[in-house]
Parts: sequence; structure tokens; C-alpha cells
Amino acid sequence: MIENVLFRQLRGNECERIREIDASQYISRAWRYVDGVRKLVSINYQDPDFPNGYENHLAALKETIQTGGSALGAFYNEKLIGFCSVNSSVFGNTNKYVLLDQIFISLEHRAKGIGKQLFLRSIIEAQKFGAEKFYICAGSSEETIAFYRALGCIEAEEINPALYEGDTRDIQLEYSFFFKMAGGEQTCDV
Repeated sequence: MIENVLFRQLRGNECERIREIDASQYISRAWRYVDGVRKLVSINYQDPDFPNGYENHLAALKETIQTGGSALGAFYNEKLIGFCSVNSSVFGNTNKYVLLDQIFISLEHRAKGIGKQLFLRSIIEAQKFGAEKFYICAGSSEETIAFYRALGCIEAEEINPALYEGDTRDIQLEYSFFFKMAGGEQTCDV
């Protein structure tokens, strides 16, 4: 299936196409702090659409593109089935982060490697901005965190207070574009 998916930059006039994506998600369990310890708790919640609403995600996508960020789309039979956006501003006191702002895959196309491909292709875009790591405010559902962990994301070394305060239930993660090997630093192959 993934061999029939076209990955390309989204243009500003295509932002409304994210409505083609079924962003719904059933969340059985999510990570929450219980007595000061992060634990998986049962929440049994059906999110019928984009978290915080379609309009918020549309506005964020438009802003990313207007401010020079990157938005990659995944298309199947000319329908948008997923997208990933990376903001262009580099931040951090000790790290060179860029925000991996959004990544969504349509419900019927999840678990097929499309999200991973969008993530990996976005690394190339992020490096053009001078970044060395993604900063990710990951939704706390068990599946979302499992997706990022499977890609190699870890707890963020440096917390961005403004992003953290945006939703304190989000888990602040990072992904380094470089890894250490005997003989020196290597770039991450994508």
C-alpha cells in the first residue's frame, strides 16, 4: 500500500484539504500523573475529530506554511490521507529544536507506515532550518506515545514552558537527528 502513496509538500491553498482526513480516534488508555507518577489510566474516550477542533489545526497549518515552515502531505488516489508539519523557528537553550507541530493519518490508513514516512521525510525539512532535534508535544494516548517511542523519541531534555503550558497533559518528547557511533557523530539515515 505505501508504494502507492505520494508524499509531497502541501501548498498554502491546500490547507483545507486536511478535512479529507478522518482524524477520529478511540482512546482506551492515556498517560496521566497519579500521585506524582506517570501511569496509563483508562479513559475510554472517542475523539470524533481533530483534538481541539478542525479550525485550530487548520489555523496552525496555515501559520506553519506562512512563516516558512514545512508541511508534507501523503496522498492516496489523489486524496489527502495524512500530513506532518514542522515549524521553522529554532529554539532551546542547550538544544536546537524545531517543533514537530502536527502529524495526522486518516483512521483507515493508520499502522501502514505512512506516519513513519512523513516523520522521517520531515527530518530533512527540519535540518534545512538548522535544527538538530524535533520537539514534540505528544498527545497522551497510549497509541500516540507508542508511535513516537517506536520511532526512537525520548523524553525531552529541555522543556519549552510555553509549549508545555499549551496542554500540560501532553508528553514533551524529542527526537535527535544524529546519533553517536564509535568513530564520531553520524547523521540519521532517512
